[in-house]
Amino acid sequence: MAGPSANGPAGVGFAFKFIATLIRPFLMAFTRQNWRGGENIPPGGTGVIVAGNHISHFDPLSFAHFLWDNGRATRYLAKSGVFRVPVFGRLITAAGQIPVYRESRDASQAYRAAVAAVKAGELVAIYPEGTISRDPDLWPMVGKTGAARVALETGCDVIPVAQWGANHVLAPYSKRIRLLPRKTMSVIAGPPIPLDDLRGRPVDSTVLRIATDRIMAAITAQLAQIRGEVAPAERFDPKAVGLPPVGDPKQRPQEEQPEEQP
Repeated sequence: MAGPSANGPAGVGFAFKFIATLIRPFLMAFTRQNWRGGENIPPGGTGVIVAGNHISHFDPLSFAHFLWDNGRATRYLAKSGVFRVPVFGRLITAAGQIPVYRESRDASQAYRAAVAAVKAGELVAIYPEGTISRDPDLWPMVGKTGAARVALETGCDVIPVAQWGANHVLAPYSKRIRLLPRKTMSVIAGPPIPLDDLRGRPVDSTVLRIATDRIMAAITAQLAQIRGEVAPAERFDPKAVGLPPVGDPKQRPQEEQPEEQP
């Protein structure tokens, strides 16, 4: 496992280093880090998908912190509106983050950009759930197929990552941040998910669902390990209970805002 490094990965551009220089000291001061499984993160120059559970608007920071400390810069798929935020939008654009345009003619751009990034040897982080979990106990929900699509097209590994603790800093869909007392960010990366038996087959809905179910099962198993609890036998499906696909389940559908993932 790579040791934590304030310098971060080699070959990272100025914008990413600038963001990390600002954010990492803040996270080190106000959170504790419980990092495990860093040996499963491949070295720089290896294209890979890292798939994680989504529990808070704060967890992209702890997720990226874990990957940075283990030698990799993160390329996220982020909702397009974030890129229009003054100053910050320009920074994350310069840092190579990938905008997601939901329900538009540009929606496929994020997929193509993720494929290109992986082929270029970069690490792309994807939340397969597509939004913060709406499971009542924040267990991973039924996953979307984006991570599986990219992995099967590029032939790259998918590393499952589970995280817990960011939800104690910022509860799902809350605007109240609780930094003190310091919370522990627990992140664990597992070994690559076995997908070799699916490679070379037509990438149809059946293959994508099998791959996605394996990804979600691996993430869920790791989260159960972190929490020391038994995960539900079935994953929560928002559609089955009539919830809209994204956003705060307490809001009406017309009040929903798009989330990070396609």
